[in-house]
Parts: sequence; structure tokens; C-alpha cells
Amino acid sequence: MEGMKPPEPPRDRCNLAYSIHFMLGVANLLPWNAFITAVDYFGHLYPDQHVDRVFSVAYLGSSLLVLIGLVSTRNCSRRPSLQSRMNVGLSLFVCSLMTVPVLDWTCIRRKYGATVAAVTVCGLADGLVGGSLIGSVGELPERYMQAVFAGTACSGVIVCILRIITKASLPHTSNGLQKSAHLYFIVSVFISLGCIICYNILESLLVVQYFRKKKTLIVPNFNSCYPETLQNIPARTPWSTAETKMHLRFWNVLKRIRWSALGVFMIYVITLSMFPGYITENVQSGILGDWYPIILILAYNASDMAGKSMTAIHVPDEPKRAVWCCMARLLFYPLFGASLHGPKVFRTEIPVIVLTCSLGVTNGYLTSVLMILAPKSVTPREAETAGMIMALSLAIGLVGGSVLGWFWII
Repeated sequence: MEGMKPPEPPRDRCNLAYSIHFMLGVANLLPWNAFITAVDYFGHLYPDQHVDRVFSVAYLGSSLLVLIGLVSTRNCSRRPSLQSRMNVGLSLFVCSLMTVPVLDWTCIRRKYGATVAAVTVCGLADGLVGGSLIGSVGELPERYMQAVFAGTACSGVIVCILRIITKASLPHTSNGLQKSAHLYFIVSVFISLGCIICYNILESLLVVQYFRKKKTLIVPNFNSCYPETLQNIPARTPWSTAETKMHLRFWNVLKRIRWSALGVFMIYVITLSMFPGYITENVQSGILGDWYPIILILAYNASDMAGKSMTAIHVPDEPKRAVWCCMARLLFYPLFGASLHGPKVFRTEIPVIVLTCSLGVTNGYLTSVLMILAPKSVTPREAETAGMIMALSLAIGLVGGSVLGWFWII
């Protein structure tokens, strides 16, 4: 009836849905952070390999392939459900994290190849979890997207602290380093198992079910939304009407969020070309030794978390200003280059740590801003598609940055 107010959404009691989305953000990047933060252990095992750079390409390349598959099958009736994709992805995280201690316990000879294979499987899982999670959270109020990205940032801090504790608590010998790495990966496995339980609780919460159903109820009249586009479709088309509408909806969503997608792409091309490869392999410290890369990773992750938390204070109204800030991050190239080849004062620990923190803060804040704004620029029905496009743009930027990172050693 006209004049009736729509029903109020259920309350998020005790902020349970928010907390679980935060934990899922932690789970999404925890395995990746676990592999790259154990750089001291893998550097000891494989001293002749560029471990972090190889891990980046293997992980991010496989993740990108899965995201492309998710976007291309977004309207396929045979695509697995959201819950199935999330549970499979989180389970693969557990398996890949267990690979490192299992390889040592079973004394397999070709450990390096098996480790890279585990990282590749971890990337496949990240594509499933990350793409599905961001797409589904795009249907919810923006505070839940902020929770997810705060969680992804916090996962790096958690992993770094865990690595420092396990490394410092055992003797600094080959055997002590191995035991600390085993403890580190096993604790990461238990965190991932806890996140599987959390996700399945999330799907039963009334507040989540309300917004999931709301998307199916708010279905805009497609002909009224895009009349000029439909007039240009030939009378005899090989597509069905439904397929045509879905195809047009995808390109119209992409057109409306193109600035946000470009900004996220630029953020991660710049960040991944320097982190973790350049930061963990190229810079050296005579004072901190093999603690230096771990401290730099902690500095980056802590500042990234601070940046992503800042969106709880302020989010711009439109994305273009944030995109210009993304372009301005190109200045990090000459600045980091000076820390490697410039005057001696720029090659000391403090300037490098300051630059690393600046890289993290800008990465975290700008990513969170654009990921929040993009799904809100389209209708509720199109929010999941917008979220997946943003996740795909992020993944392409990650892969591009990880490949570009090799130029620091060529």
C-alpha cells in the first residue's frame, strides 16, 4: 500500500555480523601474509631463489584466473552457491598452510616446487573467497565492507606479531628456525578453521538474510533504465532477451564504476611492484639483520590497517579525487629508488621505514574508500556485479604489480 514505510532491517545484535565480516577479512589474506612474512625461513631454505617474487606471481596469477571465471559465470545457473564457494576456498587455505610443516615432516626432496604449488593453491582459494566475499558484501550496508577491509589489514599485523613471537621464543639456529615456522603455520591453520565456523554462522543471521532477500525484491525495470541501449539491439540477435539484459547490465555497471576500478588497479600495481619483493630482498640492514624484512612487513601492515580504519572517520562523496591520489602514488618510485641508489642518508633504516609506512597508509585508505563507493554507485541488484568487477580490477593490479616487481632485480 502507498504511504506504508518499508520494514526496518533487523538489528546486528552485539555487532556479530560486523565482527564476522572482520574475521573473514582476516581469513582472506592471512595465508598470503603467512607465506610472505616467513621470508626469513624460506630465505634460509632456498637461498638461491627470489622467494617472495616467485610467490607473488604464483599466488596472484592463480587468483586472477579464478576471479575471471567468477565474473564470466556470474549469471550461470550452474555456478556453485556463495556458501559452497566460501567453504571450499577457506578449506583450501587450511590445506595450503599445512603444506609447509607436512613437507618437513615427510622429508620430501623437492620442497621448493611443492611449496610454490601450495602457494598457487592458496591463490586459487583467495580468488574464490575474495571474489565471493567482496561481491556479497557489496549488497550490504557500507560498514560491512569497511569491516572486511579492516580485517584484511589486521591479518597482516596478526601474522607479523605471530612470526615475531615464534621467532624470538626459539633459538636462532637452523632447527629453532624450522620449529618456529612450524608453530607459526599451525597457529595460522587454527585461525583459518575458526573462520570457517564464523562464516557458516554468518549465513544464518537475520540481518544478512534481510539484505540478501532485499536484492531480489528491488528489481529495476530494465527497459526504463536502459531504453536507448535496448533500441540499438538488432531485431535478430543470437542471445536470448535475458542474456542480452545481463550482458548490458554488466557493461553499464562497469561504465559507472570505471573510475573506482581504475583507481584500485593503480593502487596495487604500484604497491605490489615494491612490496613484498623489493622491501624484503633489496634493502639491507647491518644492525637488524634478518629481522629487518620482518619489521618492514610489520610496518607496512600496521600502517595499511590504520589507513583502512580511517574510512570509519571519513569517506569522500565521489571517487575521482581518490583516483587522483592513486595516481600521485607514482612518486613512491623515485623515493624508493633513492633508498636503494641515492645518498647514504636515504639508505638508512628510518627513511625506509617511513616510506614503507606511507606506502601502507595510502594503500589501505584509498583501497577501502574505492571499495566502499563502487557498490553504492549502482542499484542493489547490481551491487554484487560491481563488487566482483572491483575484485577483478584489484587482482589485475596485483598481478601487474608482482610482474613489474621483477624490474627491481633485472
